[in-house]
Order: sequence, then structure tokens, then C-alpha cells
Amino acid sequence: MRIEINSKYKGILYIVLSAFCFTFMNAFVRLSGDLPSVQKSFFRNFVAFFFALILLIRSKEKVSITKESVPFLLIRSIFGTLGILCNFYAVDHLVLSDASMLNKMSPFFAVLFSSIFLKEKLSLVQALGVFAAFGGSLFIIKPTLSNMALIPSLLGLLGGIGAGAAYSAVRKLGLLGVKGPFVVFFFSGFSCLVTLPFLIADFVPMTLIQILTLLGAGLAAAGGQFSITAAYYYAPAREISVYDYSQIIFAAILGYILFAQIPDAYSFLGYFIIIGVAVIMFFYNNRKKK
Repeated sequence: MRIEINSKYKGILYIVLSAFCFTFMNAFVRLSGDLPSVQKSFFRNFVAFFFALILLIRSKEKVSITKESVPFLLIRSIFGTLGILCNFYAVDHLVLSDASMLNKMSPFFAVLFSSIFLKEKLSLVQALGVFAAFGGSLFIIKPTLSNMALIPSLLGLLGGIGAGAAYSAVRKLGLLGVKGPFVVFFFSGFSCLVTLPFLIADFVPMTLIQILTLLGAGLAAAGGQFSITAAYYYAPAREISVYDYSQIIFAAILGYILFAQIPDAYSFLGYFIIIGVAVIMFFYNNRKKK
């Protein structure tokens, strides 16, 4: 008996899988030690680039690119690269679950950017949800002059903004019919080219363990990229984005096991606010759709 799974549930499955993969990517990035974020980003995208290239060659499908899709490929690539660099810096300097949560501000910013890229009308409730989530992020950032982690926290938030813009562009590319593997291929290649000059100028020699952990980060990132691309192809952000917060659970568990990290009470309060707003927005958006 064949079981048919509708697009929404496929999107949920893929977004949870991407959260799992990205958690391991962040853990590997942290385990790789004191290396420049640009160097870590390059190796992460280098692996994903070849995975996407192999899939494109094996599929033997003709890649169809239109003038309309090119700007969104560039938006996905520019903001995606910015998001990765900021996220990696945050992962190296913050508690793993804090860095993951700041990056998971992306669904809220995806709503804002979708109103620009996809011409989706932003309601008052959605706008309030974005501001409430931002307020929750302040409990994680803890913006005081005495907070030594202020800069990594702000960069982590900037990474979430970049990811939000990138994922809204991914959704638009899906609507335009651009194949997922090509989106990953283009973004990974773009990111490698952009970071290569900085890598050459500030390359830090690596041990075998560091090389292996960065390869692990690249493999996990490839799985996460393909999964998140598929997720937003199958369903819009309003229907599945709340499930992306499963990454916080994965990150908290891995952070405790690998690094003995325990978030403080303010961070937990920030998690509660952001996830609570995400759940409310999830039900609101689905009710509005019906």
C-alpha cells in the first residue's frame, strides 16, 4: 500500500531534517577550533558545491534560468554568505543554543523580506510578531556595555537577518521553477569565490583533525542546504517555519554533551518568547489561510 504525503508534511519533514543537519554543522564548526570564520565558511561551502555539482550531472536535466530568476539567485547568495559568516563567528563565541536561536530569527525576517520579494502582504499581527521576537532576542543578546559577548550576539542576529532574506529568495526561486540542486550549486560556488581572496590572505594551517571536522561541517551543511531548499519548495514559510525551531532542542543537547554548555536564565526566557511567538504566528497564518 502506497502512502501519499502532501506537500506541507514533506516540507515539515525536510525542515526538521535541515535543523538536525545544521546543528551538527555548528557543532563541527565549534570543534574545528580557532580558525578564521572565512576559512570555515569556505570549506563548508566547498563540500556543498561538489555535492550539488554531482547531483546536477547525474540528473542530466537542463537547467532553466530566466532573467527574472537571476536577481533572486544573487540575493540568495549574497545574504546567504553574510548569514553563514556571521553565524560561524557567533557559534565560535557563544553558547551553541544561543547562536542557533539568534540564527533562527530568520523565519521572522523571512516574513518581512517575503513582503518585498514575493509581494505578500504583511499584516499587523505579523509585524507585531516580528517585533516581539526581536524583543525576545534581546534577552539572549543582553545588550550592555559589560557584556563581553555583545559583538558575537549582534553578529548572530545579523546572521539570522541574512538567512531570512536568503530563504525568502529560495521560496521565490522555487515558484519560478529553478531546480533546488542548482540553487545550492550557485550559492555554494558564489560563496567560495567571494571568500577565496580572504582565505588566501589570512590562511591558517590546519591539523588533520581540523580538516576532518571541517569536512564533517561541509557534509552536514550540504544535507542541511538541500533539506532547507526542498522544504521551502514544498511549502511556504508561514506553514512550516515553526518546525525549524527544533534546532534549538538539538543544539541544547549537543552543546551540553560536547561542550558542557548550559544557557543562563535570560537566554531561556528569550527562547520561550521567540518560540512562543513562532507558535502563535504559525496558528495565525494557517487560520488566515483557511
